[in-house]
Formats: sequence, C-alpha cells, structure tokens
Amino acid sequence: MTTQHAQDQQIILDGHKLAWHHERVEAWLRGERIAPITIDCALTRKCSYRCTYCYGQLQANDEQHMTRDVIFRFLDDAAEIGVKGVSLVSDGESTCSPHLAEAIIKGDENGLSMALGTNGYMLEDDRLEDILPHLTYLRFNISAGEAKRYAEIHGVAEKCFHKVCGTIKKAMRIKRERNLPVTVGLQMVLMPAFRDQILPLVTLGRELGADYLVIKHCSDDENHSLGVDYSKYNELVSELEAAEVLSTDSYMVRAKWSKILSGGKRGYSSCYGPPFIIQFSGSGLVAPCGMLFNSKYEKYHIGNIAETPFKELWQSERYWEVMDLIRSDKFDAKTMCGSLCLQHKVNEYLHGIKELGAAPARSDAAAPMHLNFI
Repeated sequence: MTTQHAQDQQIILDGHKLAWHHERVEAWLRGERIAPITIDCALTRKCSYRCTYCYGQLQANDEQHMTRDVIFRFLDDAAEIGVKGVSLVSDGESTCSPHLAEAIIKGDENGLSMALGTNGYMLEDDRLEDILPHLTYLRFNISAGEAKRYAEIHGVAEKCFHKVCGTIKKAMRIKRERNLPVTVGLQMVLMPAFRDQILPLVTLGRELGADYLVIKHCSDDENHSLGVDYSKYNELVSELEAAEVLSTDSYMVRAKWSKILSGGKRGYSSCYGPPFIIQFSGSGLVAPCGMLFNSKYEKYHIGNIAETPFKELWQSERYWEVMDLIRSDKFDAKTMCGSLCLQHKVNEYLHGIKELGAAPARSDAAAPMHLNFI
C-alpha cells in the first residue's frame, strides 16, 4: 500500500470525528458551555455562479460589511476561546472577498486549522503559492465533468469550466512540488438529473490529479423549494458504485451513501450539533446552522460578528438560549428545518448518547485527516 493510499483510508467523508474530541463531548455532557470545534462560515454572501441546486438562494438575511478588521477580530476570538478549525464555505463564495488570502494566513498563524470550499473561478492562481501552505484542505465544488453540462448546471459560461480545471491542475502541481500536506479535492453536489455527469467527473478528477472526489446529496428546505426528489437517488446506485471502483492509490472516489440513500429523512427531532459545529453566514450573521440563516428564522439568530465580537456573542445568554431552544421540545428538526444539514452526522451521534443511552465513543486509533473539521 502506498503512503498516499494509506492517508486516503483516514479521510472520513461520510461520518464525523467526535470520537477524537471526546474531552469536549464529555464537557458538554457535564453541562459546560463549550467552544465550537468547527466553525463553517463565509467572508461574503456574494457569488459569481448561479448553480441550479444552490441552497444559498434560500438563506437571504440582512448583510453587514465583512471588513478586514471584522474578519481578523473573529479569527482572534475563535482562537482565544478554543475553536479548532474554520472552514470558509457556508452561504457565499469567499473568493469574492478581497481579504481571503490574508484571512487564511491569519487563521493558520493563530493556530486554527483552515479550509476553503470554492467554485474556483475567482480563486487567483498567483495566490495559490501563498495560501496552500496554510490550508488543511482546498475543495473545489464542481458538479459536471463536461464543459457544456458544467455551464448548464452552474449557470455560467463554458470558459469558467476551463479556468477552474487549470486552477486545480496548478494547485496540485504546487502541492507536489512543495510536498505540502494540504488535501486538494473535488465535491459533486448530485441532483438525480446530473447522473450523466457522475462518470465524466470521476474521469476528469483523475486527469486533473486531484486527491479525491466526494459525491454528495443535495439538501432542500422544509418546503421542498429546490424540488429534490430523494427517491430518485436509489436509481443512481449502480453509477455511484462504478464511480468508486475507479479509485486509484492516489485518487479516491467516495459517495456519501448514508445521506444519499436516507430518503432525505432525519431520525431525530432535537438538534444537538451546533455547540460543536456552528455556521455563520457571509453576512456576518451567527445562527446555529445554515438552514436557519433566512430572515424568517430570526428567532434563532444570535447576532452579527460585524456588530459584536464573536467572543462576546459566544459568552452571551442569547447564544445559549438559542442552543437550548433547538434541542428542546419546542423545535423539531424533522419538520422545522431543511434536510440533511452540515450537522446531521454529529446530530445522529449525539442523539444516540442523549436519548438512546449510547456510550460516548473514545477512539484510540490514529487521528483521521482533517481532524478539526468534524
């Protein structure tokens, strides 16, 4: 087995990593007010794409200006209170922010694990040398392996496909030439109508030299605004199995089976995950998760880091009132928010402990890659 393949076996793409953060789980079980392990956020709500499956269109809220000072203050606060990882993903395209590169470097220098998810079009190739040494992972969101279909699915011109492919190639070249530990991967948001692009994208990822391709479901809100038909995913099993078979020693292809075949259903009502993995909007809004960003969910909004330092929000009674609300019988995750959120696997695990009597896991195995992105 090659070294790269051995590393690949440690990437958890369909699960969670709380077994390696048992001290924080135990503190939470004692009733302590814990800092999040992971914060998923964006530096702006802007985006240069119009993807047909975009959940961001359902997350509109009042936007504040995410200045350099605001971003740096947040990264200082996160490090001070004990946050371990910050993923720049959430509801905006962070490459649209002029402060992206500085933010990645600042976060890393503060001792935070930093990650970036991007469509890649506005990611400046000449900044890759600067940011790659400071990232745990760089993930390109790409849902087609052919230029024409890429343009249709992502709502852009075909030239965007070719630019992004070039950027992925350059990122991989820099990684290998400098022997950097950063993982460079691709993510396909799979709608049943995209089944024709599964195998072309697998082939493209291998040609570009990416470390992995993960194929995930598409989330929808509680009103089914995006029209995702989860029953149709069952028809894609053969293509997804064929895709995984095309993995090599240096290129892993994985489907998020547990969510793809879930029927879009949750098995729990209480939401326990956000104290461990919370999301901020690119507007600066702090809410438990992206499903609750929209202004109509104001009762779950905690504050805005452009107005109030994150450390103060985290210490506030409001923060913990909201956390208590979403785990109470006044909230039902099955009916009151969207499907299969970022916190879903963490929620399943914590539900098992709190309501089914499962013992908290404590792993003595070697830590997986991307440990601080739970």
